[in-house]
Amino acid sequence: MTLILYGIPNCDTVKKARDWLAGRGVPYEFHDYKKLGIEADRLRGWIGQIGWEKVLNRAGTTFRALPPESKLDLDEGKAIALMVAQPSMIKRPIFEAGGQIVAGFKPDSAELTALIG
Repeated sequence: MTLILYGIPNCDTVKKARDWLAGRGVPYEFHDYKKLGIEADRLRGWIGQIGWEKVLNRAGTTFRALPPESKLDLDEGKAIALMVAQPSMIKRPIFEAGGQIVAGFKPDSAELTALIG
């Protein structure tokens, strides 16, 4: 089972997650949103597990910089369109392995520990 870490390389939280994985000798693939983008179907899969509200990063500068009308009446479809167009709006990092995901990085998370084994 391959662990994939989704994020952008200059994000401090992604850097911490990568260092944490390396420190534990956990092999992983890195998916850089900036270079590789993200498919709507993958987002739909994540949303099916944890909901669009946890996948969309509303706290980030990219989301906050949107015009007010883009933030109005947000739903799953609008959120997916925003994240595909601007992957910086996706929560970082997202860990994926064996069809399961964990959004965000908390080194003491039981979910993350269970995911990486």
